[in-house]
Amino acid sequence: MGEYNDLYRRAVYYDIVFRRDVDAEVEFLRALFEAYNRRPPRTLVDLACGPGYHARAFAREVGVHAIGLDIRPEMAAFAEAEAAQEALAGRLDWMVGDIRDFTLPEAADIALTSYDSLDCLVEQHEIVDHLRAVGRNLVPGGLYVVESTHPRDCTPFRYGAWSYSGSRGDVEVRIDWAINDPVIDPVTMVVRPETRMQVRDGGERFEFVDSARERFLYPPELAALAGVSGALQLVGWFGDFRLDQPLDNSEASRRMIAVMRRAG
Repeated sequence: MGEYNDLYRRAVYYDIVFRRDVDAEVEFLRALFEAYNRRPPRTLVDLACGPGYHARAFAREVGVHAIGLDIRPEMAAFAEAEAAQEALAGRLDWMVGDIRDFTLPEAADIALTSYDSLDCLVEQHEIVDHLRAVGRNLVPGGLYVVESTHPRDCTPFRYGAWSYSGSRGDVEVRIDWAINDPVIDPVTMVVRPETRMQVRDGGERFEFVDSARERFLYPPELAALAGVSGALQLVGWFGDFRLDQPLDNSEASRRMIAVMRRAG
């Protein structure tokens, strides 16, 4: 947990590269919850939230409340400052914590991990601990939604490599993921990619390389671990943040989105 420390503690640069409009994704979460519970969701927890994009988007609706939880205090502080600029005070709380064991002030309707955040848990017992923690912090009928890379885009035989970039004012940032041509261990499904961030901030230029272990979960294993946890039941799969897009191998199925529901 907490690896890629150099990358994640530079929250402003991370945000320049990875910020995206998540309004449609939050609407998917609302519609999904309402389909299962016949009422709109009132509370959401954004786990391993980084800048808290989903928590902030959810909190823009009057009468709801969101929590963002991240292990990096720099990310939580950045998210809180961004939320203050959006005048969302009172609708959001921020917590520094570990997704393997956490306690919210009150149970949430929806829990979410996005941006492949679950792959930081590299041991099966860590994943089970996490799922149990999520279950403890959901209301009866509450949903847990996990967004991950589509299985075809990263396999034990080909991890792949990605480049991302962004700019804001006189700041330019580029992130190259998996510059070391990493190989996934086919037994443990764990890999250690190296990631390079290059920054031009005004007249200053710098670069650093960071690494972390990641684990890839495929649908049968995630479903089995949910069952082992005793806290959640896997109830559905989607290939995008759209209720009409199943998880399949079509071009329209861009991501792997698992939906779990609190057991009992």
